[in-house]
Amino acid sequence: MGLRPARTIRDPDKVPWTRHSKVKKKNFIKAIPHQDIHTFVMGKRQSDFNVQVDLVAEDSYYHRDNALEAARKSSNGYLEKKIPEKYFFRVRPFPHHIIRENKMVAGAGADRIQQGMRNSFGRPVDKAALVKKGQAVITVYSYKENVPLIKEALKRASRKLSGRFKIVVKEGGNFAI
Repeated sequence: MGLRPARTIRDPDKVPWTRHSKVKKKNFIKAIPHQDIHTFVMGKRQSDFNVQVDLVAEDSYYHRDNALEAARKSSNGYLEKKIPEKYFFRVRPFPHHIIRENKMVAGAGADRIQQGMRNSFGRPVDKAALVKKGQAVITVYSYKENVPLIKEALKRASRKLSGRFKIVVKEGGNFAI
């Protein structure tokens, strides 16, 4: 079965469901789904970068881990092609919210099998990260001459995520990388 559209889970007004403990007795969530995004830090870590470029969310949304991975791949691949070894790339949010889904049966005779909304709590199927308004989703550190390429890479990343984004450029130095 495929993924449901992101519009079904992106509303941040829902109560977070994140309680997973190593102690079995304290567990609310019995099984956690695997995570699609594994690498949060890419590029070359240097202390002489003089520009920080952020992809900042203008709305609060849940972003599924596979959407964050798609955004990371598209922008990091573009930067790796254009300016290899001249940037440091970081994905900021971590997906720890568990998404539940009440699976529905479709087809002939489904009404005899399916229980409808009875016991409709759902099973864990995916993970998501809560991104609040004004929070940086992706941060790239580099040199001033690479800013147009970084902006293009972050535009590509924003197309993979729900909501509106703005690109913020901070100049200076001595960033806490």
